[in-house]
Amino acid sequence: MNFIQIADVHLGAAPEAGRRDDGQREKEIWDSFYKVIDICEEKQIDLLLIAGDLFHRQPLLRELKEVNYHFGKLSRTKVVLIAGNHDYIRKDSRYLQIAWSENVYPLFETTLHRAVIEELDLAVYGFSYDRREIREARYDEAYAPRDMKYEILLAHGGDETHIPIKKAKLKALGYDYVALGHIHKPQMVLKNYAAFSGSLEPLDQNETGRHGFLLGEITEKGAQIRFVPFAKRQYIHLHLTVDIEMTHGALRGKIKEEIEKNGTAELYKIILEGQRDPEIVYDIEDLDYYGNIVEILDHTVPAYHYEQLYERNKENLLGRLIGHFMECEPESIEYQAMCEGVSAILAAMEERS
Repeated sequence: MNFIQIADVHLGAAPEAGRRDDGQREKEIWDSFYKVIDICEEKQIDLLLIAGDLFHRQPLLRELKEVNYHFGKLSRTKVVLIAGNHDYIRKDSRYLQIAWSENVYPLFETTLHRAVIEELDLAVYGFSYDRREIREARYDEAYAPRDMKYEILLAHGGDETHIPIKKAKLKALGYDYVALGHIHKPQMVLKNYAAFSGSLEPLDQNETGRHGFLLGEITEKGAQIRFVPFAKRQYIHLHLTVDIEMTHGALRGKIKEEIEKNGTAELYKIILEGQRDPEIVYDIEDLDYYGNIVEILDHTVPAYHYEQLYERNKENLLGRLIGHFMECEPESIEYQAMCEGVSAILAAMEERS
């Protein structure tokens, strides 16, 4: 039996809302989800496991009808899904108002239930969230009954406020495989036994690295799992060091060069470090040559000769400021504050003169 595992798709999320993308990332998340369904059909996958948070919030009825239509086109694949902490089951949940296609097995109960798929000699166990937070370790006692050839646990959680999960407890449950959701970074918890697929697409600038789905197979010898990179884009953090010779134009060219090297389709967070010419002010908006920079953090400091400034200004506010903070580490908040303060005082002094 083979399967694809996804989780934390977060349909309806708009990671770059308010930027230049004009809803592009929201559409890409939907497109990636539909492409996974296409892969299930092309490869005739037996089972699609969705380990919670298919939606970023409470799904709309029209959205569920569209999703159900795509599920219903699958000629072989059985779909089993649970709701997570984002799309949890409320009393008025639209999840409960859909007549799901016959190949779809929703586990929307709030206590452990199972979906039995006779043709695969398989039972998939799981339950859905009925609220945003569940602090109890509810999987600790969710033992596999072992009355089917294959038994899988579909679970969503892994932190203190969303069903804490312990490796030792998971292993003792006795399933053939545990498909995990909630943690957005793909990771193997127990080799070929329990894994987070991670989010299908990265959902914010701090979700760096590859995203995709898990492709697995279960036989009498156990489970074999591998990660398949799949996301349309990834977020990349670029640390760039500037020096006193680097003009605005030179910095713009350097950022453009680095983005071209790493891929112009990716999304970037730029962190500027080092010392710049005190006379130079970088136009942050103008540095975004390809329109794919989500944030630029300017941690540069003006390259003043602080010792000389201190010696010439010991008796005034400028000297006292430098003397108080000059020995701090250049990376510290205090040193950064000193640099900003010196710049402001010097600017005021220049205006008065």
